[in-house]
Amino acid sequence: MQRCAVWAGVLAICGVMGAQEPVSIQVDLSKPVGAYKPVYSWFGYDEANYTTAPDGQKLLRELHDLSPVPVSIRAHHLLTSGDGVAELKFSSTNVYTEDANGKPVYDFKILDGIFDAYKAACVRPMVELGFMPEALAADVPGRTEPYQVHYPKSTISGRSNNPPRDYKKWGELIRVVTAHLVERYGKEEVLRWYFEVWNEPDIDYWHAPAEDYWKLYDYAVAGVRTALPGAKVGGPASTSPRSEKARLFLKNFLDHVDTGSSAADGKRVPMDFITFHAKGSPKIAAGKVTMGIASELRDADEGFKLIAGFPRFKSLPIILSEADPEGCAACSSKVEPANNYRNGTLYPAYTADALKGLFELQDRHGVNLLGMLSWSFEFEDKEYFEGFRDLATNGVDKPVLNVFRMFGLMSGSRVAVTSSGRVDLDAKLAAGVREKADVDALATKGDRSAAVLVWNYDDIDGKAAAAKTTVSIGGMPAGVTRVLLEHYRLDDTHSNSYTVWKGMGSPQKPTEEQYKELQASGRLEMLTSPEWVEVKGGVMEVKMSLPRDGVSLLRVSW
Repeated sequence: MQRCAVWAGVLAICGVMGAQEPVSIQVDLSKPVGAYKPVYSWFGYDEANYTTAPDGQKLLRELHDLSPVPVSIRAHHLLTSGDGVAELKFSSTNVYTEDANGKPVYDFKILDGIFDAYKAACVRPMVELGFMPEALAADVPGRTEPYQVHYPKSTISGRSNNPPRDYKKWGELIRVVTAHLVERYGKEEVLRWYFEVWNEPDIDYWHAPAEDYWKLYDYAVAGVRTALPGAKVGGPASTSPRSEKARLFLKNFLDHVDTGSSAADGKRVPMDFITFHAKGSPKIAAGKVTMGIASELRDADEGFKLIAGFPRFKSLPIILSEADPEGCAACSSKVEPANNYRNGTLYPAYTADALKGLFELQDRHGVNLLGMLSWSFEFEDKEYFEGFRDLATNGVDKPVLNVFRMFGLMSGSRVAVTSSGRVDLDAKLAAGVREKADVDALATKGDRSAAVLVWNYDDIDGKAAAAKTTVSIGGMPAGVTRVLLEHYRLDDTHSNSYTVWKGMGSPQKPTEEQYKELQASGRLEMLTSPEWVEVKGGVMEVKMSLPRDGVSLLRVSW
């Protein structure tokens, strides 16, 4: 019988694939490479009405708690007509209707409930201005769909994605909504928010030519700025720029802002930040879930390169207002089997790897990445671990939420890291992580502390031997001889409610005791108790056995 070796308190995986070569990771705290910006502290979802649902409010508070800086929340359907009841990929606020004479009628009850929930959780809205109220939606030749199309049909084909029949009324709607937000939440608070015009207008989310989106944008930002001079406005929230069509849309939009004049007032077009989306492409290949990190990174690469070509825009903040492993959060693994990556450790390991890749691409192109918005929240009244792209299921935190908690425990400057197990950025852009696992790290240094995030990621799901990894943290300040080490771990047996749920027999109606256990297992765990570690010659070492798709966070303080 084959025996397994225990190394650093973790049982190495045996009998699966060949042994991975030992990995050496070198961190140099004396060599900063850039700021560690909290690009992780952005989240979003289609169903705005889930914001006020019980588990939605609970999760908002948890999102606030994971980050030392404000968390921003983006949601679709803030202006959509309807009864305020969420469906998959649809929500509504009914903020705008018209009377029999065509006079606007405003009702802020549902919208206020959403924004009040943000305020109660101490998170900030990223205000996505969409979609089109029914009373304002124009008829589009050749389109006969009703206002709302229900999932699983194409929910973006309805009249809620039509252009306005009157752009001046659209601009006035945005002015009135912005003025209401200022009155309710205060000028200084709303000045901190980001106002984004529409979502993915380069595809069927917008049922009109691109030039009409420029007009929609112009009237929207004019409305925002009329109500709140100095408000942050931007767009275009276009899709993956690795596509030539999407890349051209983004370029033409930037051209419009750069050299055009506003259709609303003839003045220069305002823009304070730029948004586009970056998506992966998981699939089932050879019977295994196979992720597509190359696609997401290529989106960022193409978008950053394009923006860097505009001198006026190169320093503007960029928000990837959806940055995800793929497109449809509401498509469960029952619909798309590849989406089962969302329940276990593959999703958080992918997210850790993507985070570093996005920082590296920002540095390469000399642009200003502000946000990597994860399009993930929660789905109310669905089955446990149904495989939606969510952070929690029925109030139970999923493993992926814990990688964001790890991100939140890092601060300061990014510092130099080398790894013998790293897959080079250009290799990832070309082919993803397929030939060998990517065992790498992202490290930061604060005033009297440092943090090293380490992962063992492969696009292809499946068991593999753990990586024996030595992390050497050098460049310690002179005079530091001992540091306090806290080692957090996310793997199959740590910070993982999914494993615990499966061990219970996958109950859809857990008992009260089972539910308490699931909630506890969803929190971020330490691998070992905190310990004091000696520093010799300015260097300390941590040895670990890191399972495939495992993530460790080493925090040291002195």
